[in-house]
Amino acid sequence: MRVVLGIETSCDETAAAVVDATFAVRSSVVESSLDQHRPFGGVVPELAGRAHVATIGPVVARALDEAGLDPRAPAIDAVAVTSGPGLIGSLLVGLSAAKAYALAWGVPFVGVNHLEGHLFAPLLEAPALEWPLMTLLVSGGHSMIVWQRSPTDHQVLGETIDDAAGEAYDKVARWLGLGYPGGPEMDRLAREGNAQALRLPVSMVGDSLDVSFSGLKTAVVRATEKNHEIALADVAASFQSAVCEQLLRKLTQAVTTHEVRAVALAGGVAANSALRAGVEGLAREYGLACYLPSRAMCTDNAAMIAAAGLARIEVSGPSSFDLSAEPNWLLSEV
Repeated sequence: MRVVLGIETSCDETAAAVVDATFAVRSSVVESSLDQHRPFGGVVPELAGRAHVATIGPVVARALDEAGLDPRAPAIDAVAVTSGPGLIGSLLVGLSAAKAYALAWGVPFVGVNHLEGHLFAPLLEAPALEWPLMTLLVSGGHSMIVWQRSPTDHQVLGETIDDAAGEAYDKVARWLGLGYPGGPEMDRLAREGNAQALRLPVSMVGDSLDVSFSGLKTAVVRATEKNHEIALADVAASFQSAVCEQLLRKLTQAVTTHEVRAVALAGGVAANSALRAGVEGLAREYGLACYLPSRAMCTDNAAMIAAAGLARIEVSGPSSFDLSAEPNWLLSEV
Protein backbone atom coordinates (compact mmCIF):
# COMPACT_ATOMS: atom_id res chain seq x y z
CA MET A 1 0.00 0.00 0.00
CA ARG A 2 1.36 3.41 -0.96
CA VAL A 3 2.10 5.79 1.92
CA VAL A 4 2.76 9.45 1.10
CA LEU A 5 4.21 12.26 3.17
CA GLY A 6 2.52 15.56 2.33
CA ILE A 7 4.10 18.99 2.93
CA GLU A 8 2.22 22.30 2.74
CA THR A 9 3.86 25.74 3.05
CA SER A 10 1.97 27.93 0.59
CA CYS A 11 1.15 30.73 3.06
CA ASP A 12 1.48 30.99 6.85
CA GLU A 13 0.84 27.39 7.93
CA THR A 14 3.69 24.89 8.05
CA ALA A 15 2.04 21.49 7.70
CA ALA A 16 2.99 17.85 7.23
CA ALA A 17 0.82 14.74 7.07
CA VAL A 18 0.97 11.05 6.28
CA VAL A 19 -1.82 9.57 4.15
CA ASP A 20 -2.15 6.08 2.69
CA ALA A 21 -3.65 4.80 -0.57
CA THR A 22 -7.13 4.45 0.99
CA PHE A 23 -6.98 8.19 1.81
CA ALA A 24 -6.79 7.35 5.51
CA VAL A 25 -5.03 10.15 7.40
CA ARG A 26 -2.39 8.59 9.64
CA SER A 27 -1.20 11.94 10.95
CA SER A 28 -1.74 15.63 10.27
CA VAL A 29 0.32 18.37 11.91
CA VAL A 30 -0.19 22.10 11.33
CA GLU A 31 1.96 24.85 12.85
CA SER A 32 0.64 28.36 12.20
CA SER A 33 2.61 31.60 12.33
CA LEU A 34 -0.65 33.60 12.51
CA ASP A 35 0.28 35.36 15.75
CA GLN A 36 3.30 36.94 14.04
CA HIS A 37 1.09 38.39 11.29
CA ARG A 38 -1.92 39.51 13.33
CA PRO A 39 -0.45 42.92 14.33
CA PHE A 40 0.02 43.75 10.64
CA GLY A 41 -3.54 42.87 9.58
CA GLY A 42 -2.40 40.27 7.07
CA VAL A 43 0.32 37.80 6.17
CA VAL A 44 3.82 39.31 5.89
CA PRO A 45 5.67 37.15 3.30
CA GLU A 46 9.12 37.59 4.86
CA LEU A 47 7.89 36.55 8.31
CA ALA A 48 6.02 33.58 6.85
CA GLY A 49 9.11 32.34 5.02
CA ARG A 50 11.28 32.58 8.14
CA ALA A 51 8.68 30.72 10.20
CA HIS A 52 8.61 27.88 7.66
CA VAL A 53 12.41 27.56 7.78
CA ALA A 54 12.31 27.31 11.58
CA THR A 55 9.43 24.83 11.83
CA ILE A 56 9.51 22.58 8.74
CA GLY A 57 11.92 20.03 10.23
CA PRO A 58 10.12 19.60 13.58
CA VAL A 59 6.70 19.51 11.91
CA VAL A 60 7.73 16.73 9.50
CA ALA A 61 9.37 14.77 12.31
CA ARG A 62 6.22 15.03 14.41
CA ALA A 63 3.99 13.93 11.51
CA LEU A 64 6.16 10.86 10.91
CA ASP A 65 6.28 10.03 14.61
CA GLU A 66 2.48 10.34 15.03
CA ALA A 67 2.06 8.02 12.02
CA GLY A 68 4.26 5.43 13.74
CA LEU A 69 7.14 5.87 11.30
CA ASP A 70 10.85 6.16 12.03
CA PRO A 71 11.82 9.76 11.13
CA ARG A 72 15.33 8.57 10.16
CA ALA A 73 14.18 5.92 7.68
CA PRO A 74 10.40 6.03 7.31
CA ALA A 75 8.48 3.57 5.17
CA ILE A 76 7.36 6.31 2.79
CA ASP A 77 6.68 5.64 -0.89
CA ALA A 78 6.62 9.26 -2.06
CA VAL A 79 6.70 12.89 -0.92
CA ALA A 80 4.01 15.31 -2.13
CA VAL A 81 4.42 19.05 -1.73
CA THR A 82 2.55 22.22 -2.65
CA SER A 83 4.46 23.88 -5.50
CA GLY A 84 1.87 26.61 -6.19
CA PRO A 85 -0.01 28.85 -6.02
CA GLY A 86 1.12 30.78 -2.97
CA LEU A 87 3.84 33.04 -1.60
CA ILE A 88 7.04 32.37 -3.51
CA GLY A 89 9.31 32.35 -0.45
CA SER A 90 7.00 30.05 1.50
CA LEU A 91 6.61 27.67 -1.44
CA LEU A 92 10.37 27.41 -1.90
CA VAL A 93 10.89 26.32 1.70
CA GLY A 94 8.44 23.44 1.39
CA LEU A 95 9.62 22.48 -2.10
CA SER A 96 13.27 22.42 -1.04
CA ALA A 97 12.47 20.32 2.02
CA ALA A 98 10.38 17.85 0.01
CA LYS A 99 13.16 17.34 -2.52
CA ALA A 100 15.70 16.83 0.27
CA TYR A 101 13.55 14.23 2.04
CA ALA A 102 12.79 12.40 -1.21
CA LEU A 103 16.47 12.29 -2.19
CA ALA A 104 17.54 11.16 1.29
CA TRP A 105 14.96 8.36 1.37
CA GLY A 106 15.33 7.38 -2.29
CA VAL A 107 11.65 7.92 -3.15
CA PRO A 108 9.89 10.00 -5.83
CA PHE A 109 8.31 13.35 -5.12
CA VAL A 110 5.39 15.15 -6.75
CA GLY A 111 4.46 18.83 -6.90
CA VAL A 112 0.80 19.51 -6.16
CA ASN A 113 -1.44 22.46 -6.99
CA HIS A 114 -2.68 23.90 -3.70
CA LEU A 115 -6.20 24.41 -5.04
CA GLU A 116 -6.43 20.85 -6.30
CA GLY A 117 -5.37 19.86 -2.80
CA HIS A 118 -8.42 21.64 -1.38
CA LEU A 119 -10.62 19.60 -3.73
CA PHE A 120 -9.38 16.45 -2.00
CA ALA A 121 -10.32 17.61 1.51
CA PRO A 122 -13.89 16.20 1.38
CA LEU A 123 -12.55 12.91 0.00
CA LEU A 124 -10.34 12.39 3.06
CA GLU A 125 -13.42 12.18 5.28
CA ALA A 126 -15.77 10.57 2.76
CA PRO A 127 -13.80 8.00 0.71
CA ALA A 128 -17.03 6.77 -0.93
CA LEU A 129 -17.73 10.24 -2.28
CA GLU A 130 -20.06 10.28 -5.31
CA TRP A 131 -19.07 11.61 -8.74
CA PRO A 132 -19.61 13.84 -10.57
CA LEU A 133 -19.95 16.62 -8.01
CA MET A 134 -19.95 20.40 -7.92
CA THR A 135 -17.50 21.97 -5.50
CA LEU A 136 -17.62 25.51 -4.19
CA LEU A 137 -14.00 26.35 -3.35
CA VAL A 138 -13.77 29.52 -1.28
CA SER A 139 -10.70 30.83 0.53
CA GLY A 140 -8.78 33.98 1.29
CA GLY A 141 -7.25 34.11 -2.16
CA HIS A 142 -9.66 32.15 -4.35
CA SER A 143 -13.37 31.73 -4.97
CA MET A 144 -14.47 29.34 -7.69
CA ILE A 145 -17.03 26.77 -8.75
CA VAL A 146 -15.44 23.52 -9.93
CA TRP A 147 -17.18 20.68 -11.74
CA GLN A 148 -15.44 17.44 -10.74
CA ARG A 149 -16.05 14.37 -12.90
CA SER A 150 -13.42 12.37 -10.98
CA PRO A 151 -10.72 13.20 -8.42
CA THR A 152 -8.32 14.47 -11.09
CA ASP A 153 -10.78 15.47 -13.84
CA HIS A 154 -12.11 18.91 -13.01
CA GLN A 155 -13.24 22.06 -14.79
CA VAL A 156 -13.40 25.58 -13.37
CA LEU A 157 -16.83 26.92 -14.36
CA GLY A 158 -16.64 30.27 -12.61
CA GLU A 159 -14.34 32.28 -10.36
CA THR A 160 -13.96 35.69 -8.81
CA ILE A 161 -13.26 38.58 -11.14
CA ASP A 162 -11.77 40.65 -8.30
CA ASP A 163 -11.61 39.96 -4.55
CA ALA A 164 -12.05 36.45 -3.22
CA ALA A 165 -14.72 35.89 -0.56
CA GLY A 166 -12.19 35.42 2.24
CA GLU A 167 -10.27 38.50 1.16
CA ALA A 168 -13.50 40.54 1.25
CA TYR A 169 -14.24 39.24 4.76
CA ASP A 170 -10.80 40.32 5.96
CA LYS A 171 -11.06 43.77 4.37
CA VAL A 172 -14.51 44.46 5.80
CA ALA A 173 -13.43 43.16 9.21
CA ARG A 174 -10.40 45.47 9.13
CA TRP A 175 -12.66 48.40 8.26
CA LEU A 176 -14.87 47.55 11.23
CA GLY A 177 -11.87 47.24 13.55
CA LEU A 178 -12.29 43.50 14.15
CA GLY A 179 -8.69 42.47 13.57
CA TYR A 180 -7.19 39.66 11.51
CA PRO A 181 -8.26 37.14 10.38
CA GLY A 182 -11.70 38.63 9.98
CA GLY A 183 -13.76 35.66 8.79
CA PRO A 184 -14.31 33.82 12.10
CA GLU A 185 -15.18 36.99 14.03
CA MET A 186 -17.55 38.20 11.29
CA ASP A 187 -19.24 34.80 11.31
CA ARG A 188 -19.68 34.94 15.08
CA LEU A 189 -21.08 38.48 15.03
CA ALA A 190 -23.42 37.71 12.12
CA ARG A 191 -25.31 35.18 14.23
CA GLU A 192 -26.34 38.00 16.57
CA GLY A 193 -27.24 40.56 13.92
CA ASN A 194 -30.04 41.54 11.54
CA ALA A 195 -29.20 40.56 7.96
CA GLN A 196 -31.73 43.12 6.66
CA ALA A 197 -30.13 46.07 8.44
CA LEU A 198 -28.16 47.19 5.38
CA ARG A 199 -29.44 47.27 1.82
CA LEU A 200 -26.50 45.95 -0.12
CA PRO A 201 -26.21 45.51 -3.90
CA VAL A 202 -26.86 42.14 -5.56
CA SER A 203 -23.81 41.35 -7.70
CA MET A 204 -23.33 39.24 -10.83
CA VAL A 205 -26.98 38.56 -11.64
CA GLY A 206 -26.36 37.30 -15.20
CA ASP A 207 -25.79 33.80 -16.54
CA SER A 208 -22.04 33.82 -15.88
CA LEU A 209 -20.87 31.64 -13.00
CA ASP A 210 -18.20 34.17 -12.05
CA VAL A 211 -18.51 36.03 -8.74
CA SER A 212 -17.46 39.47 -7.50
CA PHE A 213 -17.03 40.88 -3.99
CA SER A 214 -15.11 44.14 -4.47
CA GLY A 215 -18.27 46.21 -5.01
CA LEU A 216 -19.96 44.62 -2.01
CA LYS A 217 -17.00 45.49 0.19
CA THR A 218 -17.12 49.10 -1.00
CA ALA A 219 -20.89 49.25 -0.42
CA VAL A 220 -20.39 48.22 3.23
CA VAL A 221 -17.79 50.95 3.68
CA ARG A 222 -20.05 53.61 2.17
CA ALA A 223 -23.10 52.49 4.17
CA THR A 224 -21.26 52.53 7.48
CA GLU A 225 -19.74 55.93 6.71
CA LYS A 226 -23.28 57.30 6.46
CA ASN A 227 -24.59 55.45 9.50
CA HIS A 228 -22.10 55.44 12.39
CA GLU A 229 -24.69 54.13 14.85
CA ILE A 230 -25.37 50.80 13.16
CA ALA A 231 -24.40 47.78 15.26
CA LEU A 232 -21.37 45.79 14.16
CA ALA A 233 -23.41 42.59 14.38
CA ASP A 234 -25.94 44.01 11.91
CA VAL A 235 -23.17 44.99 9.49
CA ALA A 236 -21.61 41.54 9.75
CA ALA A 237 -24.97 39.81 9.25
CA SER A 238 -25.87 41.95 6.23
CA PHE A 239 -22.48 41.45 4.61
CA GLN A 240 -22.41 37.71 5.27
CA SER A 241 -25.93 37.31 3.90
CA ALA A 242 -24.94 39.09 0.67
CA VAL A 243 -21.79 36.97 0.26
CA CYS A 244 -23.63 33.70 0.82
CA GLU A 245 -26.53 34.75 -1.41
CA GLN A 246 -24.21 35.33 -4.35
CA LEU A 247 -22.21 32.12 -3.83
CA LEU A 248 -25.28 29.95 -3.36
CA ARG A 249 -27.06 31.51 -6.34
CA LYS A 250 -24.10 30.69 -8.59
CA LEU A 251 -23.78 27.19 -7.12
CA THR A 252 -27.48 26.62 -7.83
CA GLN A 253 -26.98 27.74 -11.43
CA ALA A 254 -24.10 25.29 -11.75
CA VAL A 255 -25.90 22.23 -10.35
CA THR A 256 -28.99 22.86 -12.48
CA THR A 257 -27.00 23.10 -15.72
CA HIS A 258 -24.49 20.25 -15.21
CA GLU A 259 -24.75 16.58 -14.39
CA VAL A 260 -23.98 16.15 -10.70
CA ARG A 261 -24.74 13.69 -7.92
CA ALA A 262 -23.35 15.75 -5.06
CA VAL A 263 -22.17 19.16 -3.90
CA ALA A 264 -19.14 19.94 -1.75
CA LEU A 265 -17.44 22.82 0.00
CA ALA A 266 -13.68 23.36 0.21
CA GLY A 267 -11.26 26.07 1.30
CA GLY A 268 -10.92 28.19 4.42
CA VAL A 269 -14.27 29.97 4.02
CA ALA A 270 -15.93 26.53 3.91
CA ALA A 271 -15.78 26.75 7.72
CA ASN A 272 -18.34 29.59 7.65
CA SER A 273 -21.53 28.49 9.43
CA ALA A 274 -23.97 30.33 7.16
CA LEU A 275 -22.36 29.02 3.99
CA ARG A 276 -22.32 25.46 5.31
CA ALA A 277 -26.01 25.68 6.20
CA GLY A 278 -26.81 27.14 2.80
CA VAL A 279 -25.02 24.38 0.88
CA GLU A 280 -26.75 21.74 3.00
CA GLY A 281 -30.10 23.33 2.19
CA LEU A 282 -29.30 23.45 -1.52
CA ALA A 283 -28.35 19.76 -1.49
CA ARG A 284 -31.63 18.82 0.21
CA GLU A 285 -33.65 20.89 -2.26
CA TYR A 286 -32.13 19.18 -5.29
CA GLY A 287 -31.78 15.70 -3.80
CA LEU A 288 -27.97 15.69 -3.90
CA ALA A 289 -25.41 14.22 -1.55
CA CYS A 290 -23.54 16.88 0.43
CA TYR A 291 -19.91 16.78 1.55
CA LEU A 292 -18.72 19.36 4.04
CA PRO A 293 -15.16 18.84 5.27
CA SER A 294 -14.51 19.26 8.96
CA ARG A 295 -13.26 22.69 9.92
CA ALA A 296 -9.77 21.25 10.42
CA MET A 297 -9.77 20.12 6.78
CA CYS A 298 -11.12 23.46 5.50
CA THR A 299 -7.99 25.37 6.41
CA ASP A 300 -4.60 24.74 4.80
CA ASN A 301 -3.24 21.33 5.74
CA ALA A 302 -0.86 18.73 4.33
CA ALA A 303 -3.27 15.77 4.38
CA MET A 304 -5.10 17.20 1.37
CA ILE A 305 -1.75 17.69 -0.40
CA ALA A 306 -0.73 14.10 0.30
CA ALA A 307 -4.09 12.86 -1.03
CA ALA A 308 -3.78 14.93 -4.20
CA GLY A 309 -0.20 13.69 -4.57
CA LEU A 310 -1.36 10.07 -4.40
CA ALA A 311 -3.78 10.70 -7.25
CA ARG A 312 -1.34 12.76 -9.31
CA ILE A 313 1.39 10.12 -9.14
CA GLU A 314 -1.07 7.53 -10.45
CA VAL A 315 -2.20 9.79 -13.32
CA SER A 316 0.91 11.76 -14.25
CA GLY A 317 3.81 10.07 -12.49
CA PRO A 318 6.34 11.81 -10.20
CA SER A 319 7.75 15.28 -10.77
CA SER A 320 11.27 16.06 -11.90
CA PHE A 321 13.65 17.29 -9.21
CA ASP A 322 14.16 20.49 -11.20
CA LEU A 323 10.52 21.47 -10.57
CA SER A 324 10.23 25.14 -9.57
CA ALA A 325 7.67 26.92 -7.42
CA GLU A 326 4.76 28.43 -9.36
CA PRO A 327 3.22 31.22 -7.24
CA ASN A 328 0.51 31.93 -9.84
CA TRP A 329 -0.31 28.34 -10.87
CA LEU A 330 -3.95 28.19 -11.97
CA LEU A 331 -6.17 25.23 -11.20
CA SER A 332 -7.28 25.26 -14.84
CA GLU A 333 -3.66 24.59 -15.83
CA VAL A 334 -3.44 21.32 -13.86
